[in-house]
Amino acid sequence: MMVIPQKLVERLRSRGGRYIALHLRYEKDMLSFTGCTYGLTDSEAEELRIMRENTNHWKLKKINSTEQRMGGFCPLTPKEVGIFLQALGYAPSTLIYVAAGEIYGGHTHISELTSLFPNIVFKETIATQEELKAFASHASQTAALDYIISVESDVFIPSYSGNMARAVEGHRRFLGHRKTITPDRKGLVELFDKLETGQLTKGPSLSVLVMQLHKNRQGGPRKRGGPLPGIKGRARFRTEESFYQNPFPECICARKSSSR
Repeated sequence: MMVIPQKLVERLRSRGGRYIALHLRYEKDMLSFTGCTYGLTDSEAEELRIMRENTNHWKLKKINSTEQRMGGFCPLTPKEVGIFLQALGYAPSTLIYVAAGEIYGGHTHISELTSLFPNIVFKETIATQEELKAFASHASQTAALDYIISVESDVFIPSYSGNMARAVEGHRRFLGHRKTITPDRKGLVELFDKLETGQLTKGPSLSVLVMQLHKNRQGGPRKRGGPLPGIKGRARFRTEESFYQNPFPECICARKSSSR
């Protein structure tokens, strides 16, 4: 299981030495489940609504997409990710590995990211068909491939805080607090909307705001967040930060953090 992922990591490094692993949660099922339709056409939004209605084990059927987005509960769109990376100071030539399933809308939506960062690769573009064949009919193994490549990256950036993103973040903390930038989606949406209305422009002013927003969201050492005060019983565990996301301090020895 480790052989092919490590080969792909070596191929990525041979292209430029360093790479970002971007966990881009912009798949059809994720957008449908979260009710997030910002930037989509009316027909796309309707397709997602129908999928949600017809998926029995998804209990929440009626979702206000605007409220979801304003609350920071939506995955960043490919366009938003591009603006975010620009504001963080990454050059257009930055090598980015996209750890994801099929991007909803295909080229139409992913092009909003590749137009800013053309040096983007997927597992399908760096692995041979023979190498991918072993993973083709096993979704969990395909996810494991992305997981390993993400753990080994120089920078990991998840567009949404799902189970895999939290597990990768925790694993990277365990390996020496490797750089993991977790977007403040609620704060970013406020900035993106100001861009749309002309209250803010791209460039130094946006970069300063984005940098300030994320100065303490880059995977540095910090103790795991406990449950919210006043909550008792099993409910307290739902408000506590996941151990898999941050195993510090119980499972991380005091040592100098990694420079990666």
